[in-house]
Amino acid sequence: MDVLLVEDDKAIATIITDYLKKENLCVTWCEDGETGLKKLKEHAYKVAIIDLMLPKKDGLSLCKEARTFSSVPIIVVSAKQTDVDKIQSLEIGADDYVTKPFSPSELVARVKVQLRRHSPVQSLQGENELQFHEVKVDRRGRQLTIQDQPLVLTAKEYQLFLFLAENRGTVFTKEELYNQIWNSDGFDSRTVTVHIKNLRDKLNDRKKAPRFIETVWGIGYKFIATPGA
Repeated sequence: MDVLLVEDDKAIATIITDYLKKENLCVTWCEDGETGLKKLKEHAYKVAIIDLMLPKKDGLSLCKEARTFSSVPIIVVSAKQTDVDKIQSLEIGADDYVTKPFSPSELVARVKVQLRRHSPVQSLQGENELQFHEVKVDRRGRQLTIQDQPLVLTAKEYQLFLFLAENRGTVFTKEELYNQIWNSDGFDSRTVTVHIKNLRDKLNDRKKAPRFIETVWGIGYKFIATPGA
């Protein structure tokens, strides 16, 4: 998987590149915003890591222009630590914000999060109808049915079910699920817990013997049902 790194500090870029390569990720490095924008137009990267303080074109401008033609996950890295800078970056289109100095291992973990969020199970891509046990999913109608009877779900419950199903087998923390489905500040673990419980109740999915959503103790949840089963 290809990662674009736009960072003008060679020492930092070298460390980040080395850590990402250890995870079998291919890294393209450039030192200024204009080159970074050109690279994004030329290649479909899986993740872009962009510093804010760049020569020729700053990171904010790069993010803003990138969002006019690309949905690539963007992680901003910057020495700026104020809430204003973070909020501005996220509002312009960044998916995550990491302040310097940071642990390279933490940055790698955040890259992996973005890869998971934006890489649904290949076999499920493009399919308008899915089935897991007796549950059928109609993507076009945004509807779940059990034995042809509509299952009444809230919008967030439907989004949560579909996201977990598309990423079957991947373990997500409550915070990751909250950021993906609610996409708002102020992480609330209780919100995720309640929605998971409601989904299980409506699916008649027993916590101690789950067929759809399994609790991974101390971490979070994963979807375990097999498509077509």
